Amino acid sequence: VEKKMFGKPLSYTPLFFPSDFNYNTDGYEGDTAEDRKSQDGSETMPFIDESPTMSPHLCARGQDGEAVSPTPPEGLLSGGDTEKGLEMKKLVLSGFLASEEIYINQLEALMLPMKPLKATATTSKPVLTMEQIETIFFMIQDIFVIHKEFYDAISPNIQQWDEKVTVGHLFQKLASQLGVYKAFVDNYKVAVETAEKCSLANSQFQKISENLKVKGPKESKDCTTTATMEGKTQVCCLFVLFFQDLLKHTPKDHPDFPLLQDALRISQNFLSSINEEIDPRRTAVTTPKGEVRQLVKDGFLVEVSEGTRKLRHVFLFTDLLLCAKMKKTAVGRHQQYECKWYIPLADLSFQTLDDSDSLPHIQTLPEHEIEEMKIKISSIKSEIQKEKKAQKSQSRNVDRLRKKMNEQESCLLLHSPTIPFRIHNKHGKSYLFLLSSDYERSEWRESIQKLQKKDLQACVLSSVELQVLTGSCFKLRTVHNIPVTSNKDDEESPGLYGFLHVIVHKATGFKESANLYCTLEVDSFGYFVSKAITRVFRDTTEPQWNEEFEIELEGSQCLRILCYEKCYDKSKLNKDDNEIVDKIMGKGQVQLDPQTVQSKNWHMDVIEMNGIKVEFSMKFTSRDLSLKRTPSKKQSGVFGVKISVVTKRERSKVPYIVRQCIEEVEKRGIDEVGIYRISGVATDIQALKAAFDANTKDILMMLSDMDINAIAGTLKLYFRELPEPLLTDRLYPAFMEGIALSDPAAKENCMMHLLRSLPDPNLITFLTLLEHLKRVAEKEPVNKMSLHNLATVFGPTLLRPSESESSKAHITLASDIWSHDVMAQVQVLLYYLQHPPISFAELKKNTLYFSTDV
Repeated sequence: VEKKMFGKPLSYTPLFFPSDFNYNTDGYEGDTAEDRKSQDGSETMPFIDESPTMSPHLCARGQDGEAVSPTPPEGLLSGGDTEKGLEMKKLVLSGFLASEEIYINQLEALMLPMKPLKATATTSKPVLTMEQIETIFFMIQDIFVIHKEFYDAISPNIQQWDEKVTVGHLFQKLASQLGVYKAFVDNYKVAVETAEKCSLANSQFQKISENLKVKGPKESKDCTTTATMEGKTQVCCLFVLFFQDLLKHTPKDHPDFPLLQDALRISQNFLSSINEEIDPRRTAVTTPKGEVRQLVKDGFLVEVSEGTRKLRHVFLFTDLLLCAKMKKTAVGRHQQYECKWYIPLADLSFQTLDDSDSLPHIQTLPEHEIEEMKIKISSIKSEIQKEKKAQKSQSRNVDRLRKKMNEQESCLLLHSPTIPFRIHNKHGKSYLFLLSSDYERSEWRESIQKLQKKDLQACVLSSVELQVLTGSCFKLRTVHNIPVTSNKDDEESPGLYGFLHVIVHKATGFKESANLYCTLEVDSFGYFVSKAITRVFRDTTEPQWNEEFEIELEGSQCLRILCYEKCYDKSKLNKDDNEIVDKIMGKGQVQLDPQTVQSKNWHMDVIEMNGIKVEFSMKFTSRDLSLKRTPSKKQSGVFGVKISVVTKRERSKVPYIVRQCIEEVEKRGIDEVGIYRISGVATDIQALKAAFDANTKDILMMLSDMDINAIAGTLKLYFRELPEPLLTDRLYPAFMEGIALSDPAAKENCMMHLLRSLPDPNLITFLTLLEHLKRVAEKEPVNKMSLHNLATVFGPTLLRPSESESSKAHITLASDIWSHDVMAQVQVLLYYLQHPPISFAELKKNTLYFSTDV
């Protein structure tokens, strides 16, 4: 940004340190200015990898030309090095502070002409109009305020330096304000063009711009889009490099360490989001008429054509949307696309809320077939892992298994999306896509609408033009493979299995008061699933939720947050199934990096979304830790206490907590979308847990006031924290064997016999829960919770063995635990849910016939 503002070179050392200060991160000896130069004499700078075959990656070049990875350094300090490290930390901070002072002075100088220019704008002889002034000096004031506040806050700390001084919170705040730079550089090109025009038209402003070293017309020819984008990324890259050095000289037990880690992570996420925007592979194609048509976005979507689902590759160009499929070609032949249809953006419109036509009948797979696909994919993954561990160079086996997995994953990808995305052309023809998330639908819609704001002309392509355009799709595409696991490198992360704890703190940046809430999504088996929803914060521009959620991950790699404005106007309800009528205000995502997330500490992060910032924190518990059942030390409560102890104390057949939670869910939660799947707020669940453990008198009042997802979460937590599963450790192996039987009569006898073998409190509680879950599933058209969904939620909770039992199996991979155990646990509960009503009296009447085995 300095490079663009002041016409001076931008590099790491000059920005953060005064020109006469050098430092070396391994000691006190500094490099000379010559040492810092590369072989061609230029200073080392961040660079953008513009290789057409790679995703753009931003980092710094070392002296030998090797890339320096922007990952956080390990803490290098121990024992006697701590004092030296803290002294180095002070030197690093002093250098940064010196450059901040220079930067603030330059910003002040830049703002000097702003006031007089604004004063003349309202006179009869303005130098510039108010609009021109705001365009040229866009965000300068905001950037100045951020850095001045930071400088004023940190300066006293460095002047009165000792080992107890903490500055991490200041850098955390500074990093969270990086979005201002993005807004500045997004406007940069328009600002330069406006400044050039004004300089040519007005001699007074020409003198001002020369004094400020604003890039003039002679230099403007070199001002390419790529150069602007480099400026956009450089400031953030410099922050990343600086935070790494600061972390290197901060002891791990210092209060600053986790805060600086957060600042580094926020900077890296911001950098990553910029990289996605400036993908250099999105080049232009010239049409036979000499027009430039640029590819803006592409990806695989499921189209509903003639009532069946077809996988298409959709390309969004600057003036049209093209839907294509890959043509089958002979081995060795160059792959090609075949155009199915295209719509000029000038003729394209979206479905409106008053559309009377309903969706056509869509071919859907029964949910148990979807679940079976997941089981097959998981087991094939495990087989591939075993083959690799065997080290038998049997690559044929691995290839065969990969092919099988690809078939299953492609089928799942085709049949899992349910959210409709319909577009029309002006001739009344409509096309329907199905997407797995409102996130994707919003992305496509926003990208198209952004292009439609330009002055577009309707175009009709000749067969030759269409052939040329479709032919160019192969080299222009940015998404090369269908998004399935089998297309990924073996080295890529297999994803996380376990529980992600997320606290959604607050959101800022709204211009008008609204009723606001957030939803959280994570990926699972190639598509995204909504996992949590905050409460609606009414009539505010700064919602403060501070709500914690526990989200189960199944090989997940990404967390998405969507911010909505709640619509209470019933007249705007859409007739389309699954159509969300609430307005998306913003959306964003972060990668769940196992190395970053797997820590006992909370990590704060910020997602920038259309000028809106959502602050949240997260930490992760792996499945091997989350699988543990820990008996409670206090036997006076209900959580972590044997069910027989609780029922005996209460003189009841079913624990009070189970009865009350079921009653409340059936009273006001049975129509709630995603009941038992959507996470409740963790603090609410903990409050209910404490109340039940203490047996407080106002528990019924608490239940009636509490969010229904928190009550559902409390019931799940109760079963999860039982010291042994409801269906017992003793019978667990028999349940696993029984569900695997192929003969229906043998399976029926075995599964009913196992129920009879349960202790009475366990059996009566299980049958009570079973009937409740069946009643929930009867409302599936409204709550979207089928028997399969409920079995997936409750199966592992009711059957997962306690730690001593699960350790006997000793399965090393978390993904293996999922594929071998969890799917079987789901199938056991599903068997009983799909079974005709089971009576406790009838079961016990038949106990006599099987008494020899019990």
